[in-house]
Amino acid sequence: MDTVSIVLQFFLSLSLLIVLHEMGHFAPAKWFKTRVEKFYLFFDFAPFNSLWKTKKGETEYGIGWLPLGGYVKISGMVDESMDTEQLNAPPQPWEFRSKPAWQRLIIMIGGVTVNFLLGFFIFAMMLWSFGKAYIPTSEVMQYGMSYDSVLIDQGFRQGDVIKKIGDEAFTRVDPAVFLEAVVLGNTRQITVTRDGRDTTLILSDDVAQKITSAHVRKASLMAPRMPFFIQQLVAGKPAEKAGLQAGDQIVAFNGEEIPYFDQFTAKAAQNKGQTAKLGILRNGEAKEISVDITEFGTIGVMTKSDGYFKIEREKYSLGKALPAGVQMGLDFLSNQFKAFGQMFKGKISVKDNLGSVISIGKLFSPDWDWEVFWNVTASLSIILAFMNLLPIPALDGGYVVFLIWEVITGRRVSDKFMERAVTFGFFLLLGLMVFAFGLDIWRHFLQKLF
Repeated sequence: MDTVSIVLQFFLSLSLLIVLHEMGHFAPAKWFKTRVEKFYLFFDFAPFNSLWKTKKGETEYGIGWLPLGGYVKISGMVDESMDTEQLNAPPQPWEFRSKPAWQRLIIMIGGVTVNFLLGFFIFAMMLWSFGKAYIPTSEVMQYGMSYDSVLIDQGFRQGDVIKKIGDEAFTRVDPAVFLEAVVLGNTRQITVTRDGRDTTLILSDDVAQKITSAHVRKASLMAPRMPFFIQQLVAGKPAEKAGLQAGDQIVAFNGEEIPYFDQFTAKAAQNKGQTAKLGILRNGEAKEISVDITEFGTIGVMTKSDGYFKIEREKYSLGKALPAGVQMGLDFLSNQFKAFGQMFKGKISVKDNLGSVISIGKLFSPDWDWEVFWNVTASLSIILAFMNLLPIPALDGGYVVFLIWEVITGRRVSDKFMERAVTFGFFLLLGLMVFAFGLDIWRHFLQKLF
């Protein structure tokens, strides 16, 4: 059921973003009396063509079989449909190529404009509806924080509590704040509270590349530390077979005390495929139970993660949420620009951060959490706008570059050149999608077998 929920959320989000993006092209085209031949959600390439279609007026509306995007086919425009027969005839008044350059430019930027505005709007409505949830740093002082091994290598210790990043106070347990400062802002000085004292850490120059590598899950880069209580057992897995029960607290691993969950995961990772003796507390009584550790370093349980910390939410009025939502969107967009800059400098691996629909799907919650759904949708909307603005032929940004050139110089790019450029851009994008899909197949499926 978890997979079904994720797939449904993915297609709902994707469909919403595609339809509104294409509406951004469709509406100005109609305003400027340009004929729109097709409006499609997903692609309807041969041999399967469309799953559903209907025609109203001069436009055919439909749903294609290939869920990699969508399109509007505008008369007289060289696009990904590769239909160039109409360009052999004299230009007609209702065609895209007959319109002034400024009108064609508005039609082309309409899609990304809608996606930017949609992302800002969703962020604003989320703040108004849900507020902004966070765990205050003061709440984790009892148990401390746990860190990914990449940060342990930088000098962090399990149980440290981050006090300051550079000169800025770290008041909320938020990996995004850490990533923005360290990866994008190049901050290297971190102050932590360790055993009741403040300690200063100086991170390495290559820390940005290390913490953005594919094996590091950004959400688990740092987290509040907590005891290991079993909330639920997975049927047929080693924990259930060994006799562990919901409510058990795991406190030892092969005789070594491990009061925290992160300590267990580290020990389990070192003992994959072996049998371990786990010390547990059950209703105040100490027991020792032997459990097989799987080849993935798991035993088949779901841990208790709530009730340890007070979750706070910053509330927003509508008047406050609107500008704050725009700022959230702009900050997210700014981070995308900075990330691209770091990739070009070689400080962030492109291969390790490239993903396909599989990576996108994993962003959604298996439980269909509307707050998570809208947050992912808003983020994807802005990413879609940003990516579409890249100056690659077949993307909106490629057309915009040619149109800006025409507006500035008064010289129009020939249809033949546009046809070749779009063909090149289309196959370039197709190659990138295949490459990204292959990377995801390796990361999420094949890598576990080797």
